[in-house]
Amino acid sequence: MAMLPFRPTPFFADKNRAFWRLQMLGWGGALILRAATSIANERPIDFLIVVIIAAVAGFSISTVLSVIYSNLINRSPLVTWTATAVVLAIAVAISAFINAWTIDVYQGGSEASFAQLMLGVFYIDMTLLGAWSALYYAINFFLQVEQQADRLERLETQATSAQLAMLRYQLNPHFLFNTLNSISTLVLLGETRPANAMLTRLSSFLRHTLVNQPGGKVTVAQEVETLKLYLDIERMRFEERLRTDFQVGEQAARGCIPSFLLQPLIENAIKYGVSAQEEGARISLSAQVIGSMLRLIVSDTGPGLQGVQRNAEQLASQPSSTGVGLANIRNRLAQAYGEDHRFDIQTPPDGGFTVIIEVPFERSEDEEDPRDRAKPTRPSAVDTPRSSLNSESDGPPVPAPRTGANA
Repeated sequence: MAMLPFRPTPFFADKNRAFWRLQMLGWGGALILRAATSIANERPIDFLIVVIIAAVAGFSISTVLSVIYSNLINRSPLVTWTATAVVLAIAVAISAFINAWTIDVYQGGSEASFAQLMLGVFYIDMTLLGAWSALYYAINFFLQVEQQADRLERLETQATSAQLAMLRYQLNPHFLFNTLNSISTLVLLGETRPANAMLTRLSSFLRHTLVNQPGGKVTVAQEVETLKLYLDIERMRFEERLRTDFQVGEQAARGCIPSFLLQPLIENAIKYGVSAQEEGARISLSAQVIGSMLRLIVSDTGPGLQGVQRNAEQLASQPSSTGVGLANIRNRLAQAYGEDHRFDIQTPPDGGFTVIIEVPFERSEDEEDPRDRAKPTRPSAVDTPRSSLNSESDGPPVPAPRTGANA
């Protein structure tokens, strides 16, 4: 039976328990110190009763002070510190009175007056209770700062998750509308078998989309499987015009990236590369590990930016009219990796479009457990031979007539 790793509980996880532990430790230490001092000064052994009474009085008075301070700590600074000084002075006077009276009783009415005894113990009680009060406020202010920092971190995490969710929700509408339009065209033409195949694959793709959480990460291998499912749907529309080439290294396939990071790049390649040319285009994806970075390259052999009045930087900073753009990818990378990433665009003058992404290489923790690999599955009724990660997948899965839907 495997034992769970021991995780120590933070000392202040239970604030009430931590208070009583510190109370016992602090006043117990003061009792031991004063008892040792009395023995070193050759006091009679029965003088320890006076020491014990002083420790108990200090413990009780400081407990009352904690209740008062807890109601003062969240007030304005003027009220807090003024009231604290007054309350502390009263507490020191009460403690000094108790200790002086105990010593006077112990000595049986010594030559020293009661006022002199109070002055003699006043500085000791003032030091102890003053230090206790300072420590009480210091610990509580520290805990408040920690709570505010935790609250701010949670709010930032929630805001990041919400933003990632919004970015992801921009990925699917354009593709969904085109696919439904193609299915409608197939139905009108009486092509029920291709229409059914496309509906089944669309259902599988959308199911996989809903399973992954916004902001979650998947392995490159899982992302490629999802892309193949997506491309199978698009290949039914474009047939031989859509050609693909995936070159994914074995080590790179185990790296983790944000889910659906590459899908909008492939979608843009289909829209601006495949559908823009009568002969179609080839879409290539390569992934390799270079040092501590994972490099992903998506390119197409389309017309590139020829005839487009915007440069690559403008394309990367502004979302397209469909809401699916390079700005989406840039924002997701910034959310996930901060400044520790690369996002470059290359547009050769003779055509073609290439996007280069580099992120820190993160190996999947559950890569050896096949049950944890949530790969999308393709329906067996319309399944096609699946190419390996390091091979080209070009052939159309099911013959279908060309539809009039635009990418």
